[in-house]
Amino acid sequence: MALPESLAQAAADLRDGRTTAVTMTEASLHAIERRGPQTHAFIHVDAAAARQAAAAADADLARGIDHGPLHGLPISLKDLVDVAGQRTSAASRVTEDHVAAGDAAIVSRLKAAGAILIGKTNLHEYALGTTSADSAFGPVLNPRDLTRSAGGSSGGSAVAVATGMGLASIGTDTGGSIRIPAAACGIVGLKPSLTDVPTAGVTPLSVTLDHVGPLTRTVRDAAWLW
Repeated sequence: MALPESLAQAAADLRDGRTTAVTMTEASLHAIERRGPQTHAFIHVDAAAARQAAAAADADLARGIDHGPLHGLPISLKDLVDVAGQRTSAASRVTEDHVAAGDAAIVSRLKAAGAILIGKTNLHEYALGTTSADSAFGPVLNPRDLTRSAGGSSGGSAVAVATGMGLASIGTDTGGSIRIPAAACGIVGLKPSLTDVPTAGVTPLSVTLDHVGPLTRTVRDAAWLW
């Protein structure tokens, strides 16, 4: 069981009946079960909510309701990004029990576009580092060589995409935190223009320099997502 090669292919396969949101979500969860523990890519996985959302996405599509380009596609979030009712730990024991009261702006956008949010990825604590080695939940390890760094601070997001634990992930970048792990893990990371995506609901490192952006398998996927 594996995910389609790209976001665009997954979206086409879903609408042509070659796959379902449930099938893709199960493929993501299976990959997380298989590769997650050895790479420490995820801090929190909400499998029940993801499966429920995927079933709802398939039911909506069967009724002719299409929520948009990300309808039914499994995507993860760096654990700086608030999801209502879920913990946002920032990879720290200090804030590991903080429960978000509402969705970050990027989460609202993803939900409106039909994305299936599968979980929160590991990172360098408070995004203050370029290796993802300093995390209360274990260092993020490079899936190509577990003796090496996955880069940071969005290391878990990069690993999630590189290993098929989702079709894309949302990271943050202040001084390279999307681009460094993308390069280290052999995928694509995009740091959008400063005003493209609101940072509301994202634990800040620098409120004037933080960016929210995607990590994907290809340049086309990054452009297609954004």
